[in-house]
Formats: sequence, structure tokens, C-alpha cells
Amino acid sequence: MSTERVELDGSFGEGGGQILRTSLALSLLTGRGFHLKHIRARRSKPGLQPQHLMCVKAAAAIGDAGVRGASLGSTDLVFDPGTVTAGNYRFDIGTAGATSLLLHTLYLPLALKGARASSLTLVGGTHVEKSPCYHFLDITWRPWLAQLGLDVRLQMVHPGFYPRGGGVVEVHIEPCTTLRGIEVGARQRFRLTGFSAVASLPEDIALRQARRAVERLEAKGYHADIKTESWEGGPGTVLGLCVQTTPVPAFFFGLGARGKRAERVADEAVEQVLAYLASDALVDPHSADQLLLPLALAPGPSTYRVGEVTSHLLTNIDVICAFVNRDILCEGEAGATGTVRIV
Repeated sequence: MSTERVELDGSFGEGGGQILRTSLALSLLTGRGFHLKHIRARRSKPGLQPQHLMCVKAAAAIGDAGVRGASLGSTDLVFDPGTVTAGNYRFDIGTAGATSLLLHTLYLPLALKGARASSLTLVGGTHVEKSPCYHFLDITWRPWLAQLGLDVRLQMVHPGFYPRGGGVVEVHIEPCTTLRGIEVGARQRFRLTGFSAVASLPEDIALRQARRAVERLEAKGYHADIKTESWEGGPGTVLGLCVQTTPVPAFFFGLGARGKRAERVADEAVEQVLAYLASDALVDPHSADQLLLPLALAPGPSTYRVGEVTSHLLTNIDVICAFVNRDILCEGEAGATGTVRIV
């Protein structure tokens, strides 16, 4: 394997933080440094924002890496990895930045390169826009990892919503010697469950979210059992819907915001579920790109159908292939159903 730095342009593909996170993880896993320019060039606030900067600092901490360009707003980064060390780590993003995306950067290097189990305490946002929420991690992401032979356990100690943040997630990661590939076909039977939760807000909001979701789903012929919950912390609100199927459930959610009606929160979650159920693909669009990295390192082939080929999926394929010699094929047009083959 080449030891030369990988040269990457952060403006290609989806042009966001995923390029950075995948590059950090792969650098620690392969021992190859990288130079990333034009970081998050397609975003309204280009460059490293707090959650991206914490991903860099955390990756450097667990991997004894040398870094140049790790500062807020930086659009150019050089990362040279050292040796990954398992241990107990605490990382505080300092904002409502997504703890889930920080975890995505760290879990695989610690699992595959760590000589013993690791524990992480991650502080920031647990339920924030444009990132997997805690419940997605626990209900969908973690069971998919188990299918691949990875043992990751999660606990939400305290929820954290935008803009306050302050959520706390504790993570336990067991070392893994060999990953398993997967062959995933069509989705079979399923049932719908969910929850509507408020944190430091009137319980009527949770009831309205649940009522709207049930009405929308019943209009399409689906029954959903949705419970209401009240959490400490916040303020914030979330409606989560779970498509209970085997071997792994699919989870979708909508989040409240100042001035945003409870009914709109429910609509956002319902529309994601209806889009997912429009095809027979088992793997949801978010899991599709998240599965790529561990499967690219698993011996043997893997195949899975996805309900939607996204720009995140296509971009992740390009980044992974820049670091490792693996044939990854995506059959299907962007925005349509497709099949991912790792050969």
C-alpha cells in the first residue's frame, strides 16, 4: 500500500463534512496521511466548523497524529496519522454539533486498531438537523454494525438539541479482529412503531405530533403505534418513526424548531417513511453510505439494495477508493433505487 499522502478536494461530490470524516477514519485505519483542500466548499459556512474541528482533534488524539490547518474556518488540512490507542476518551464539541458524526469518525479505527475496548463520552447535540440522531444510531446503525461483527454499545445520558446542545452520549467499543460482509435482499414484512417526545416543552406538542403522524400514515393504509414521552433537558422536540423489519429496523425522524408547528415535524418524519416504503429496498438512504466504510474493509464481497442513491453515497465511494484498493460499484441513477456491490 502506498504511503504517500492522499490528495483530496473537499468541493467535489456532496462537498460537505462527510469527506473529512471518512478521510480521517481511513487515514487512521490505513496509516496514510492526507491533504484536504477546499473543505466544505459547497456549504454556506465553508471550512471547519466546531463539530468538524472536534472530529479532527479527536482523530488526532486517538491516533497520535500530526495536523496542520486545524482551526475554525480552515479550508485546508494536512493530517498524518500515528498509532491508534484504545482507551477512555471525552470529547466536548462545545456547541450543538452532532455527537453522531463525531462517533462516525472514531468508532472504526478504535474497533479495528485498538488492542482493547474503548469508552467514549461525547458532548454536544444528540438530536440536530442534517445528522443522524441518537435514536437512529441505537435503533438502526448499531444493529447494522452487529451484522458486520462490530460490538458498539450506546447510552444517551442527556439529550441535546439545537441551539443549546449539552447532550451526552456514552459509547463502549469492543475490539474487532475480522469484519463480515453482507448480502442484503429485499425488505419483507414490517410494522410501524414510534415515539413523540418533548424536552422542557408542553406535552400537548408531543400529542399533536403523534396525532398528525398517525393520521398521515393511516391515510396511506399504514397503522403505527406511537407513544408520547417527556424528557429532561432541552428545550426540544422530536418525532421518531421505526419501520420494524429484519434483520435491522429503519428509523426516521423530524425535529422541532422555534416557530415550527408540531404538525410539520410529524410531516417530515412521515414523508421519509413513505419514501422508504415506496421501494422494497431494506437499507435506508442514510445507512447506505454509512455501511460502505466497514464493508470496504471486510474480506469477501458484499451486496445491498438501497431505496435512493444519494450524493453522500456516491461521494463516500470516491473517498474510500482514494485510500484503499477495492472495487465498489453503485448500480442505479442518483435519486433512484440502486444496488451497491463491493467486490
